[in-house]
Amino acid sequence: MSSNTTLTVDNKAVELAVKEGAIGPSVIDISKLYAQTGMFTYDPGFTSTASCESKITYIDGDKGVLLYRGYPIDQLAEHGDFLETCYLLLYGELPTAAQKADFDYRVTRHTMVHDQMNRFFTGFRRDAHPMAIMVACVGALSAFYHDSTDISDPQQRMIASMRMIAKMPTLAAMAYKYSIGQPFVYPQNDLDYTSNFLRMCFAVPCEDYKVNPVLARALDRIFILHADHEQNASTSTVRLAGSSGANPFACIAAGIACLWGPAHGGANEAALKMLEEIGTPDRIPEFIARAKDKNDPFRLMGFGHRVYKNYDPRARIMQKTTHEVLSELGIKDDPLLDVAMELEQIALKDEYFIEKKLYPNIDFYSGITLKAMGFPTSMFTVLFALARTVGWIAQWSEMIEDPSQRIGRPRQLYTGPAERDYVTVAQRG
Repeated sequence: MSSNTTLTVDNKAVELAVKEGAIGPSVIDISKLYAQTGMFTYDPGFTSTASCESKITYIDGDKGVLLYRGYPIDQLAEHGDFLETCYLLLYGELPTAAQKADFDYRVTRHTMVHDQMNRFFTGFRRDAHPMAIMVACVGALSAFYHDSTDISDPQQRMIASMRMIAKMPTLAAMAYKYSIGQPFVYPQNDLDYTSNFLRMCFAVPCEDYKVNPVLARALDRIFILHADHEQNASTSTVRLAGSSGANPFACIAAGIACLWGPAHGGANEAALKMLEEIGTPDRIPEFIARAKDKNDPFRLMGFGHRVYKNYDPRARIMQKTTHEVLSELGIKDDPLLDVAMELEQIALKDEYFIEKKLYPNIDFYSGITLKAMGFPTSMFTVLFALARTVGWIAQWSEMIEDPSQRIGRPRQLYTGPAERDYVTVAQRG
């Protein structure tokens, strides 16, 4: 369904189409604006621009709504598992029992990586950041799997999708093991996706390792909450790279590189460091006062969200998950959690936070949970990348199949020097 609106430029009326989505704001189609007016629009950060049409994820930041293919995030996290969510994001519908069994089987049978990848890791220093390793290794997959890089072949696209969802946990666990000097642990096909990942991270050859089902379920829920988030910076990066026809492994590597930024994937690590800096609940007023001081560079991390102007819907689920993990591990008097809980209550009641809508977001709780599970802060963004891989792939596949998709080419407002003539070195003042 569409209508028209009129834009007047230099006393000239220009008709622009208005397109309506299934839910959410309508959009003004400005694709022919330059041809009709000789002008571009100016939108730093593209915060008011719809760069594509998508059927995958819907966010209403004002109401605190997040839907995957129409399903509320809390229902999926509460009742489903991560691979079921992967199937939903990739194919558009929740799987039947038979479809799920087949999908789980295919993913499980793709978890091994080429044995030469082991030697690839030895080229990195032991103290290399795991995200640096992930960018390199995921990009290198295209050098190992030539039979799934032809983006024009639907079969190859499907195989590449399966491979990335399956191999990302293996590579992430290898990056972790390499950083701590332990031998790699190969995947085990009789375990579910998340239990397999935990075993690859924390098992050692000299003793048996039993996966804690409470921790496995908690991490699986974290993966669901991070699986996709509409056209964020890393997803837009994957789409932009994919618009050039780059192979899928290169596109996902580009997304990982973007996610590495502290304003994006590193936010939960920053939130944890902030809680550690505060230290004890009695110091919270001091840091809140600093946060309110415009002249103080200190910022409260884990509060507010660029999209959500209400409570982050994922934060409620994450808060519950945090309590479950700490309870299972017997962590009753965790100082970080004490600070987090007190800070949350103050933020929900303080007029400054309410006025600016600085509600706790998912990063506020996820850092505490991952730390309690035994993951170092350097691995937090790697786990984010693992979970987001399916969202990137779903968005990339949708873009490839969109007949209206063209290579990304944002325009600019040029403010540099106007045309000028070259002057030789001898003539320059």
